[in-house]
Amino acid sequence: MILSLFRDTFQTGRWAAWPETRHRIIASVTIIATVPSFRCRTCGTTITGGLAVYPGPLIRPSQPDERSIPRRSTMPVGWYAVDPEHFGAPFVPSPDPDAYLHAMPGYSMVIEGVDMVSAGPRDTFVIHPADAPSLQRNPDPDRQAVGCCGRPGTRGNNLICPCGQEVATVMDECYGAYELHLDPTFVSVSTETL
Repeated sequence: MILSLFRDTFQTGRWAAWPETRHRIIASVTIIATVPSFRCRTCGTTITGGLAVYPGPLIRPSQPDERSIPRRSTMPVGWYAVDPEHFGAPFVPSPDPDAYLHAMPGYSMVIEGVDMVSAGPRDTFVIHPADAPSLQRNPDPDRQAVGCCGRPGTRGNNLICPCGQEVATVMDECYGAYELHLDPTFVSVSTETL
């Protein structure tokens, strides 16, 4: 991002043959910054524009109403964070059945009476769903778990790059977090100096 700061200075002078004149002087300072964006590892397509690293810890916002639509996103538009925890499919039995562990951000999962936890990838990039407008719904029906209001994201990468590569999972169901996870296996960070 290039930011320019402008300062206007007006000077007034009297000349013998000329009326009062004003000369505008603009002083410009240019700041060079690096802006990370995300690209598909398969085809190199840019998935997001430049995003800033979120300055705090990854905290899921509490929702005022369990079924409020639209949901408050975990990340504001224009920011990203790295989630150090396992995210998404596959799911495995919880190592501690007495502990209340979330299988996905915001909700637990019980399959045939067994508490499940995620064994999916770690270090996914969490962004606002609006920051990746070029991603498309995965046409594979096995990836499209649908809840009452949206996609819980429990069946793996449900979004694809325009080239067809599965790259991300969006969670937009009313009872879980509202966020998009870019899979680091299929997405790379591209840092450009502007």
